[in-house]
Amino acid sequence: MPARPPSAPKPSSIQVPDSTPTTRQAFLSVKDAAEYLGLSPHTLYVWRHRRNGPPSFRMGSRGRVMYRIEALDVWIREQEQADSRSNTTLSPLGAAPQKRSDYATGA
Repeated sequence: MPARPPSAPKPSSIQVPDSTPTTRQAFLSVKDAAEYLGLSPHTLYVWRHRRNGPPSFRMGSRGRVMYRIEALDVWIREQEQADSRSNTTLSPLGAAPQKRSDYATGA
């Protein structure tokens, strides 16, 4: 019996490497952005409603909410810089102790 050639993978199972920006998808849906950030889609919807969280926009005639991957990466870096645990210049552990004022005596 002749050997059969290996079957080609189904189109849905083809994995495109995302190691370079040129092959990476530029925009993510709410579901995909939530997965990318490790959050729930509901959290992103709430943040969008409150006008905080990563920048998003509506795309297309149906107005789907989308996120740019590069904007998500910038937003993540901003969050890291705003956190005193990641940014040593903001850490209160390196600051000199502050003297409390005594409100009871008015001093």
